[in-house]
Amino acid sequence: MKLVLLLLASCVISGAQTFLLALSKTDQTLSIVDPTTLKVLAKAPSGPDPHEVIASADGKTAYISNYGGGAYNTLGVIDLVNRKALTSIDLGALRGPHGLQFVGGKVWFTAEAAKAFGSFDPATQKVDFILGTGQDRTHMVYVTDDLKRIVTSNISSATMTIVEKTTGGGRGPGGPPPGGRGPGGRGPGGPPPGGPGRGPQTNWEETVVPVGRGAEGFDVSPDGKEIWAANAQDGTISVLDFAGKKVIATLGANVQSANRLKFTPDGKLVFVSTLNGPDLVILDAANRKERKRLKIGTGAAGILMQPDGARAFVACTPDDYIAIVDLKSLEVTGHLDAGKQPDGLAWAIRK
Repeated sequence: MKLVLLLLASCVISGAQTFLLALSKTDQTLSIVDPTTLKVLAKAPSGPDPHEVIASADGKTAYISNYGGGAYNTLGVIDLVNRKALTSIDLGALRGPHGLQFVGGKVWFTAEAAKAFGSFDPATQKVDFILGTGQDRTHMVYVTDDLKRIVTSNISSATMTIVEKTTGGGRGPGGPPPGGRGPGGRGPGGPPPGGPGRGPQTNWEETVVPVGRGAEGFDVSPDGKEIWAANAQDGTISVLDFAGKKVIATLGANVQSANRLKFTPDGKLVFVSTLNGPDLVILDAANRKERKRLKIGTGAAGILMQPDGARAFVACTPDDYIAIVDLKSLEVTGHLDAGKQPDGLAWAIRK
């Protein structure tokens, strides 16, 4: 992921083959935007109730969660080269897809109504992994680059789930099955009939961490040490020690109706959008205190940081525009029209 961000930062500066992707919930479209000129280059149908979007590592395909609060079970697919919609992905019983991330060549998604998350492999065109959280409204997802740790926010359960990949419980090469016998049935020492013994088995250990009510938007600090989760109903922010899997601070940040939370690329600031308020809340990550409240409209949802540290894009959903924030001055420098009720935002790097 760090390499991808560095490449993206370089591409954004040069303007070469880098695109801003923006969803419109009302228009049900994905806008492909030139981040240098801020011109909409093309639009493609997104499918019903689009909420989040992510691009493949090669920047050629976009994937969109068709949410519907559990009414839908598809991921929209957009060919970014030819700028047209492809056949959507049917997730079957995994209804209410929302959070998205593209890691390890796969699309990771939450399935809110199924209380689960999983991954879709574009190479095989199959969902190849599903894991339940047992939590209500599993909404957003984060996957580490090594695919060994996964985090989800669970809105109605007021929890964060931290999942770690472990190994163990298998049969080592040459070892007997538990309670078994060696070759010829004359005591332990040989592998089970039919071939060599099995190696360590993969397991996933889940830790459920209680946070504040309405935990939804969250982000992992650029150094990978902390998880910050915005609690929409409490108006607080829970700070978690990622390695320790526990809450280490609760900030009285007054972020009622919080929707998304994002670190700036340098890790120094944290932006929080609120759906029902005029302000973008900006916090100092080091002292965990409010730096500024920036008026951007009447409400906001998706936040996208430009990795070179120049700008942030904030989807002001009820205002039908995307606010552009200068990360140095912390002021709004312009607006982008990408359709009514903008929400999910992402970068696509064409390779």
